[in-house]
This record gives sequence, structure tokens and C-alpha cells, in this order.
Amino acid sequence: MARGTIKIDENRCKGCELCTSVCPKDLIHMAEYFSARGYRPAMLVDPDGQCTGCLLCSTICPDVAITVYRELPAKAKAVMA
Repeated sequence: MARGTIKIDENRCKGCELCTSVCPKDLIHMAEYFSARGYRPAMLVDPDGQCTGCLLCSTICPDVAITVYRELPAKAKAVMA
């Protein structure tokens, strides 16, 4: 199971490609289509669930278009239960 994932708000993304350059797993690619604003938005391509939620993409995004979601480690889940 994936330890993390991201959601990219294509209405905010202007296609600068900065996130594609910092993803350590090379999971972010530019879409083949154009958004309503006329940009090719970034998109997560992660069929094997390799995203770790490392935050690099969201940290470098100048448009605050990327939200990162991470699973809690099993130890943290046990404490919260």
C-alpha cells in the first residue's frame, strides 16, 4: 500500500514543471491535455503506489497547487486508537 499520495489542483497549476524536476520517484508528469486556463497541468502517474508523500513537490510549487496526503505509521495509528 502507498505511504503517500498527492492531489494536484489543475485550476491552480500553470504548468511550470518544477514539481516534475524534484520528484525522487519521477512520478509527476505533464498532462497531454490543456486545462481550462490553457496550461498543461502536472499529474501524478503512480500506478504502483510508490509515492512516499515526501513533500518536495508541494514545497517547490509556486502556485500552491499540490496537496500531500500521507498514511500514519502503524505506531501512530495504535496511539490514536
